[in-house]
Amino acid sequence: MRVCALIVAAGRGTRAGGPRPKQWQSLGKTRVIDHTLATFEGHKEVAQIAIVLHPDDMNEAPYFTQRGVKVAIGGAERSDSVRAGLAALPDCDLVLIHDAARPCVSAQVISDVIAALETSDGAAPGVAVSDALWVGDKNCVSGTKDRNGLFAAQTPQGFRYKQIVAAHADYVGTAADDVAVARAAGLNVTITAGDPENIKITTPTDFARATRILEKKMDIRTGNGFDVHAFGPGDHVMLCGVKIPHDHGLVGHSDADVGLHTITDAIYGALAAGDIGTHFPPSDPQWKGAQSHIFLRHAADLARDQGFTITHVDCTLICEHPKVGPHAAAMRAAVADMIGIDVDRTSVKATTSERLGFTGRGEGIACMATATLVKT
Repeated sequence: MRVCALIVAAGRGTRAGGPRPKQWQSLGKTRVIDHTLATFEGHKEVAQIAIVLHPDDMNEAPYFTQRGVKVAIGGAERSDSVRAGLAALPDCDLVLIHDAARPCVSAQVISDVIAALETSDGAAPGVAVSDALWVGDKNCVSGTKDRNGLFAAQTPQGFRYKQIVAAHADYVGTAADDVAVARAAGLNVTITAGDPENIKITTPTDFARATRILEKKMDIRTGNGFDVHAFGPGDHVMLCGVKIPHDHGLVGHSDADVGLHTITDAIYGALAAGDIGTHFPPSDPQWKGAQSHIFLRHAADLARDQGFTITHVDCTLICEHPKVGPHAAAMRAAVADMIGIDVDRTSVKATTSERLGFTGRGEGIACMATATLVKT
């Protein structure tokens, strides 16, 4: 079953205060929306993400599309935004609809919703109400309400894609959430275990609380890599796991795949675990002529062993020749397979140095890469 996530970020959230809507404000050094997105990007069962933006925020769209996230334009009401986001995800079996203003959602809450959808039309996390409930009138208690059977609703709210699309198409009026839309269509919705820390940012004081929660829950790492290999004798080069015919080869102790070496070092860098030479010393003869996928797979395994998910890699090859464009798709697929992530989270591109320097003179190839790792 292909699982997709829809993050609704088109609201204005004026009660939260601040110069911008709450999803664009910062929690520590990272925006609310980026915390939310990172959790879904790092979840192994989520294959595709779409985000719904307010028309006034569409200048942010390139940031998301570069990360492989689909972008839709929101409507006047939340239900309009959800319908627009669903339309951007036509190839899904299950969809998780989540509020951007819930940045503290955990991987476990997401997994529980997905698991419940094996036997239910819909599933959503809820926290049983434990406090006494009052009915108020003009700031005075005018009565009490039985709390038995009451739950505080959370997101993500998950559904079978075709059913929730049809439910939204038939729904008239406004709804508190997507569970209300689903129930109006006769769908059964299972309550899964919510998390008291899966708060929705609503007021100014919620920012500080969310920051405290995230500081203890999430570890986001970014690593950079850089490598250079000179041209030498040969009839091909290995770049990002793809053999490309060329009138020169690349010189190196291994197969000299400058792309894989750089991505590998980016992952090691994010882990603060040295570089390729640390783990595979060039002085050790067993690595002479080794295929570079060995190094990259080791780095990816090391990240997983430490509890990290590789959410994205971006590799830029710098050379005059060979031409990378015709092979970029194959390179992305090869790297994604080695790391164990989706190809739409893998970027391979190329540029020249405008005939300046050693790459401009055709003496070799340089490469730089960035890797993002998340632990929740």
